[in-house]
Amino acid sequence: MPYADNRGVRIHYEVEGRGPPLVLVHGLGNNLRTWYDYGYVEPLKKDYKLILIDVRGHGSSDKPHDSKAYTMKKMVSDVVAVLDKLKIGKAHFLGYSLGGWLGFGIAMYAPKRIYSLIIGAAHPYEPSADELADYDSAIELWKKGIKAVIASIEKETGSKMTPERKAYLMSNDPKAIAALMSAEDFTLNLEDVLPTMDMPCLVYAGEADPLFYSNAKKCVKSMPNAAFVSLRGLGHKEVRDRADVVLPHITKFLEKVRQKRARS
Repeated sequence: MPYADNRGVRIHYEVEGRGPPLVLVHGLGNNLRTWYDYGYVEPLKKDYKLILIDVRGHGSSDKPHDSKAYTMKKMVSDVVAVLDKLKIGKAHFLGYSLGGWLGFGIAMYAPKRIYSLIIGAAHPYEPSADELADYDSAIELWKKGIKAVIASIEKETGSKMTPERKAYLMSNDPKAIAALMSAEDFTLNLEDVLPTMDMPCLVYAGEADPLFYSNAKKCVKSMPNAAFVSLRGLGHKEVRDRADVVLPHITKFLEKVRQKRARS
């Protein structure tokens, strides 16, 4: 199992395919298997060298229990450590939810390592009161353990969780997830980075995602080289799950970036 060591924290990654490098970073409570199970890896690896990363605190990466281990700068440096391990100078980046939020951090702390950014269901602004309340409830839930998290999600959705989703959650250390969400940087305002993001950017979100849609759409107006894709009728989790809807936008965007780079 491949790891990059970032100052004593092991970051697990996997590599698939050949072509221009594309980093993929998952959402909170998931791991790099998400991209396989929801149908992103097989289509993308035909044209790109995929670098799939387990965010610290998730999957097979190390899981510190100290919230100070989860600064934005440290989490960005995890991505850089993986690229350095693979001797990759620059890559495209695709992140969803927590991974998308990390994309804004990369634009702030490591912009020279990225050709383009694809950000799904995330925004750079200070969380709203509703978001903060949602985070506080989630932190308390994670502190109760994985079984409590699963029971809460099943109650909310009114259906049994799929074996794949349950496996993602069971692979987590609840104390690590709670530490990440309790970190000071988890509510960091990254708005100031938006005007500096001159690399090609694509931001997408589902119209039925009340916590992230409006701010994801808003932030594009302050980015000099960005486009926004609105996904009708889809909520936060549905956008993650619907590779059939999302991938055409991603592949079209990446192809345009490739063509522009080839002409320059």
